Amino acid sequence: MRRPPRRLLNRMRSLPAVTTVLALACLTGLAGASPAAADGQLPVPYSVATAVTAGNLAPNTPPPGSNDWSCRPSAAHPRPVVLVHGTLSNEEMNGDSLSPLLHNNGYCVFAFNYGGSDLLPNKGLWPIPGSADTLRQFVDQVLAATGTAQVDLVGHSQGGMMPRYYLKYLGGAAKVHTLVGLGPTNHGGTVSGFTSLMDYFHLLGAVSDVDSIVCDACAQQLVGSDFLADLNAGGDTVPGVNYTVIATRYDELSSPYTNDFLSGPNVTNITLQDGCAIDLSGHVELMYRPRSLTMVLNALDPAHPEPVPCLYVPFAG
Repeated sequence: MRRPPRRLLNRMRSLPAVTTVLALACLTGLAGASPAAADGQLPVPYSVATAVTAGNLAPNTPPPGSNDWSCRPSAAHPRPVVLVHGTLSNEEMNGDSLSPLLHNNGYCVFAFNYGGSDLLPNKGLWPIPGSADTLRQFVDQVLAATGTAQVDLVGHSQGGMMPRYYLKYLGGAAKVHTLVGLGPTNHGGTVSGFTSLMDYFHLLGAVSDVDSIVCDACAQQLVGSDFLADLNAGGDTVPGVNYTVIATRYDELSSPYTNDFLSGPNVTNITLQDGCAIDLSGHVELMYRPRSLTMVLNALDPAHPEPVPCLYVPFAG
């Protein structure tokens, strides 16, 4: 697998999509940690800023509550949950809120890094098929350790879309019960119209070429990419897997947000603002807000749904 030269990786921050992510991360650290956790429970920091800081300081460290290889799933939650981070993120950064929340609710939780060097905090850069193979290997490791036949997957952005390659091409359908995607780039994004503007000025090819040098996965997630055309050919889903997509109207990266949604059997598409117009969470915030994360809990255990909170979250795009 080709690894981008370090001097080019150092230029990542010049890309518009990257700039948007980093600016959003700085602007959206709106909520601090949850109140002091009860005995045996972990604090859940519903905070973008806390997660970004932790992820940059310890990018190769699993998030709190995850990767207890002695954990055995309970009858109430019989499948381990594997968290799949997004582009330019890592296991700690993406799982800082969700992992302890799942742990506190009795799940065996596992997280891993893919598509990036151990020397850099930003992962999810390399070609998506190779990242899907890393997921395949990790799932097999989790299944062997827990003695279970299937896992549930929860992924953000690329992490909600990339597992579909694993399901379709790498034998994952038999090993996955449920795939939950938060802002998944299932049908590509225009980065709030940036790529459409570049196409208008006949520059999209050049932008895609730069993306493919610095971040193969970025180019593969653009609307109209060959990768997505192949992934979605013949239908969005595979038999036997349950799919839930949680999208936000204010997604500035995976846009238009309806591109997140899937078509097919066993699919539930959810718009975050339905029933709660005051939650203006953007793409990054989906991984750190009580409303979206409660929706994840309910997707994993639909027989025992929890009330979904509606809290004001200002727009930070």
